[in-house]
Amino acid sequence: MDGKELLQGIRDNIAKVLVGKAEAVELLLVALACRGHALIEDVPGVGKTTLAQAFARSLDLDFHRIQFTPDVLPSDIVGFTLYDLKTGTMEFRPGAVMARIVLADEINRSGPKTQSSLLEVMEEGQVTVDGATYPVPQPFLVLATQNPVEFAGTFPLPEAQLDRFLLRIRMGYPSQREEVAILARHAALRAPVALEAVGSPEDVLRMQEEALDVRVSEPVQDYVARIARATRAHESVSLGLSPRGSIALMRAARARAFLHGRPYVLPDDVQALAEPVLLHRLVLRPEATLHGGSAAKLLSELVRSVAVPAVR
Repeated sequence: MDGKELLQGIRDNIAKVLVGKAEAVELLLVALACRGHALIEDVPGVGKTTLAQAFARSLDLDFHRIQFTPDVLPSDIVGFTLYDLKTGTMEFRPGAVMARIVLADEINRSGPKTQSSLLEVMEEGQVTVDGATYPVPQPFLVLATQNPVEFAGTFPLPEAQLDRFLLRIRMGYPSQREEVAILARHAALRAPVALEAVGSPEDVLRMQEEALDVRVSEPVQDYVARIARATRAHESVSLGLSPRGSIALMRAARARAFLHGRPYVLPDDVQALAEPVLLHRLVLRPEATLHGGSAAKLLSELVRSVAVPAVR
């Protein structure tokens, strides 16, 4: 199975259980194609967990779900060592991250200490427990869902944690036509839809290698760098885009070009992914937010202010 067949199979599978949300699905596929992690954020009840579960079940990859609550401990996430009385040795008991796809459901309902237990594994693909390092299986992808921080019982994700997510996905409410389709589907439903896997670990790794063949020209690289510099120079921004963020934008743009069947990246790919890849990495100064400033509006203005290169 080639990469394009795999990606289309995932789209078709998700459509069996989720109405609409084509943009959210494409962003998840971008994350998969470039080995990134995705944060799905919106109000309860709009399909965040349904999307993540349908995506995971579409692939023949071992899948663990962690329901984040205030009493979840870091050892539940990464694992712990236990003394074995029979052998007289310390034995590693793996945590929930020892899977190829990990769903961190409602990640911001746990405290910062538990949230930070994901930092190492999301960046380096390994966990360290009592001085010993254990690699996670590949391909590896963290899908996290969270409710808006204004909701009771939530803990805002720190900037270092947010920066580990390649992109943040907003679900949004369905249109009237989509909501009618949702109601009709549930009215006729007799049993949950069983999804069959459409791809293996080898298929995913092969697709990710194919995506790396997409060319990113020097003008496009320069375009990404100038967008990053614009965020750092703006007077309303206290924390601009880091080099990790620039790399994330380039990787995501390459994956989007691959999804659209192009062997090269266009500035359009960069512009289309600027908000989902960059918005959660920007921090405005307090005075900017006090005067009604919005990070989304500012980012849009910054991207428009950067000259677009001519790419052939």
